Amino acid sequence: MKDRKPTSFDIAYRAGVSQATVSRALSDSPLVNEETKQRIKEIARELNYKVDKNARNLRSQKTKTIALLLNEDHGTGDSLINPFFLSMVASIIRASANQNYDLLISFQQFSDDWHADYEDANRADGIIFLGYGDYTTYVKKLTHLDEQDAHYITWGPVLPGQPGVSIGCDNFNGARQAVDHLLALGHRRIAFVGGISDGSPEFKRRYEGYSLALQEAGVQVDPQLQIDAETSEDSGYQAALQLRERKIPFDAVLGASDLIAIGVMKALEEQGLNIPSDIAIMGFDDIPMSAYTYPPLSTVQQNTKLAGELLVDNLLRLMQSEPVESFLIPAQLVIRGSCGGKS
Repeated sequence: MKDRKPTSFDIAYRAGVSQATVSRALSDSPLVNEETKQRIKEIARELNYKVDKNARNLRSQKTKTIALLLNEDHGTGDSLINPFFLSMVASIIRASANQNYDLLISFQQFSDDWHADYEDANRADGIIFLGYGDYTTYVKKLTHLDEQDAHYITWGPVLPGQPGVSIGCDNFNGARQAVDHLLALGHRRIAFVGGISDGSPEFKRRYEGYSLALQEAGVQVDPQLQIDAETSEDSGYQAALQLRERKIPFDAVLGASDLIAIGVMKALEEQGLNIPSDIAIMGFDDIPMSAYTYPPLSTVQQNTKLAGELLVDNLLRLMQSEPVESFLIPAQLVIRGSCGGKS
């Protein structure tokens, strides 16, 4: 044990910093403040630590690995992963393999410095983000990545002035099509179940598409027909009960996600309502289980296969310093038994 050479971990432990910070300090990176840098160098001298030049040279090479960071979503049940993302993960795995890249999958919220933990630590050449929790908090971390010139891409909202590059679904027009379909079936009192705050910009865009479709049909938007809900069956279930407690008539519901819509269906059915003859239900996402509810859930499909391929392709372009812009993928209606009618 006496002959064991000191490592960067020993320095990190003594200095109370990450190994990535030690590496940056010893290479005089401007990302480490001078006081911390000097403290780390002093500890390195005390331990007689020698920088491995071969290891340092490896930092200039490519890892041929992409980091896929998923948001841990406590609202989706024991799995902690929104089932909508599972098929997208499969597509990202295939697309990465086709480009001869390995994929490192982890939860994103376990770290305060994504760049240091993955790209700067030479664990991955770039990062893909799926899910974000509260967007107002999340966008601050993305801004920090921009300041570090990190290579990353996100699946989510496409908003003016947002940091980085984002690929997402056309939530506005997807919801607009869904409501147009419900209106064509004769429904006029259509409820919207889902949060619409700035912290949930995708749900908010779906609500805006819902509202415009009603207005274009000459139907007044009733704020009493909107109930906040997170992406889970239980949240949709509780929201439906709240909607019923308001004692206002409604003949259709657009859930901001399939999980919400499935929870709404269960609550209404337990109250003796028939779907779709009493209440029509429409979801959003087209997760696999939506085809196996009773009745099968009509929904707005997001193309997860295409999304995964585009995320990988555009991240690789970013890593090659090629110009890449944010854009939206069109959504498509999938009509099943929960609302009736043909697509």
